[in-house]
Amino acid sequence: MTLLDKDGVRLTVDDALATVTLANAAKRNAQSPAMWRALAEAGALLPGSVRVVVLRGEGKSFSAGLDRQAFTPEGFDGEPSFLDMARGPEHEMDALIASYQEAFTWWRRNDLVSIAAVQGHAIGAGFQLALACDLRVCAEDAQFAMRETSLGLVPDLTGTHPLVHLVGYARALEICATGRFVHGDEAGRIGLANLVVPGEELDAAVSDLVTALLAPPRDALVETKALLAGAVGRDLDEQRAAERAAQGRRLKDLAGLGE
Repeated sequence: MTLLDKDGVRLTVDDALATVTLANAAKRNAQSPAMWRALAEAGALLPGSVRVVVLRGEGKSFSAGLDRQAFTPEGFDGEPSFLDMARGPEHEMDALIASYQEAFTWWRRNDLVSIAAVQGHAIGAGFQLALACDLRVCAEDAQFAMRETSLGLVPDLTGTHPLVHLVGYARALEICATGRFVHGDEAGRIGLANLVVPGEELDAAVSDLVTALLAPPRDALVETKALLAGAVGRDLDEQRAAERAAQGRRLKDLAGLGE
């Protein structure tokens, strides 16, 4: 069932599985504010039955990043150009960037597990969109790069936080500061990708992972994800307490004593 198909974004749902497809292969799925609004809308439209979301890009590239039209004086039709943003009040610029970030924030909701299926280029905003997901399955030809610094900008679409947690501060700094490509094999070695497979096996690998993620009871997976997501900000005693509380809820539910 197709719930959304506009501005280069298509959302389809099949019971517990949702698929979000970047559908502008002619532009290597380059991103725009309209695409970001559509991605945010896709998250809002997900039915409660959805447990796993797969993010794909049509064609040879996952996403080549921000559409270069954003850097022209005219920008996108009906959108403020980067120059307009810079000339405006700081609070308006902050609010606008925050609205763009909404496309990148819902993928880590505790009630979902999100998987980015990455082939070819994942550049800049494309890299950050892959980082927005919980898991990344990559084809061997995947090429990640954070090019914002070379353009005189910074990565501002929520990618810096997960990148540091995945690969560490020093490596994240080196990747962002140099803008170099991280190819599929390296992405697997440094923990950026959960799995790297030949391109022709990407769909099958993602399908197998989806099946495995749908196997456990939903509530147990939701609680486990919340535990792991919060672990970074807790000390050991706080994490132990969180584990006890979560397990108490699960045991009560299993005993039919839940609220």
